[in-house]
Amino acid sequence: MTAELAGTTELAGTTELAGKTGHRTVPGRPGVRLGPISLVWRPRQVLVTALLVAALLAVFCLNIGRGDFPIPPGDVLASLFGHGEKQYEFIVMELRLPRSLIGLLVGLGLGISGAIMQSISRNALASPDILGITQGASVAAVFLILGGGATSGALAAFGVPAAALLGGLATAILIYVLAWRRGVDGFRLILIGIGVGAALQALTAWMIVRADINDVGRAQVWLTGSLNRAAWSQVAPTAWTIGIVALVAVAGSFALAIMRLGDDVARGLGQRLQGGRALLMLASVILAAVATAAAGPIGFVAFVAPQVALRLLRSPGPPIIASALCGAILVVGGDLIARTVLPVELPVGIVTSAIGGPFLLYLLVRANRKASA
Repeated sequence: MTAELAGTTELAGTTELAGKTGHRTVPGRPGVRLGPISLVWRPRQVLVTALLVAALLAVFCLNIGRGDFPIPPGDVLASLFGHGEKQYEFIVMELRLPRSLIGLLVGLGLGISGAIMQSISRNALASPDILGITQGASVAAVFLILGGGATSGALAAFGVPAAALLGGLATAILIYVLAWRRGVDGFRLILIGIGVGAALQALTAWMIVRADINDVGRAQVWLTGSLNRAAWSQVAPTAWTIGIVALVAVAGSFALAIMRLGDDVARGLGQRLQGGRALLMLASVILAAVATAAAGPIGFVAFVAPQVALRLLRSPGPPIIASALCGAILVVGGDLIARTVLPVELPVGIVTSAIGGPFLLYLLVRANRKASA
């Protein structure tokens, strides 16, 4: 069981932090110490996380099974484990599984990325698509598409994802440098990120206006966020990158929990703020950039998933693992809705934006009511 599943995000009121003797970290709650790590058992967090895993598996199988040739969920599971009928195995393994796997990986990456950014900035509005990271990836990818270099061949398969990854990383570095004033303040980071994102979005619109109409069509499909281009060639590099960076993020959940208590408290507890914050920010940016490179800018997932996970687990801050699961459910479920529920098939980014927009308004209204109360 990971440190986060054990509830390490709740540090306020603990009698011990990492490395102290004893077997209880929170008064009245069972705990255990494993070397320098103290764990606390919280049944609600474990139960909700298990339910999220079950929900993700159900949505994943439904998404694979639905289509022009429907396949029952039981046969989907049998095919995934190599015991299905031949006619089902080809459809599941070759035609539909890559799409659902990319959707799952993209959702995991965006969920973790949003949880890290919201924890560091201590602001629910902090997410890659609001801070401008996604817009930076979009500018680089659209520039390559409109330049005519991504129409076919290896460049079409690897050129656009590589450009999106580099664009997202470059934008994150620019935002971090502009926000640096003897450290990085969360509020200033958000304001600068929104400004940079708006400028990059305007640049993308300018390139589209001046481009050839045929190239514009390809760029617009990419900009809405879609899993239609998912292929087996994308699965391995996306999985390896997101998996490795996700492990770094989970390992840094202790540092995130301390950062949520404020800079002064974190320094008093011996946390190296700037180094830890920069490393976690880099992990968040890489996850967002890789997810955008794999499926385009799928909006609001990194914003909504951590907030939903926070409310489900009732934790002090966005939990890493639950945020990842919520992000995956949102992307895979959104793809299922976009393909099968609506009269016409739409990119998954339209569905997630339709969910995220009202949720953003809800948070703004709720915050305004709290401020006026």
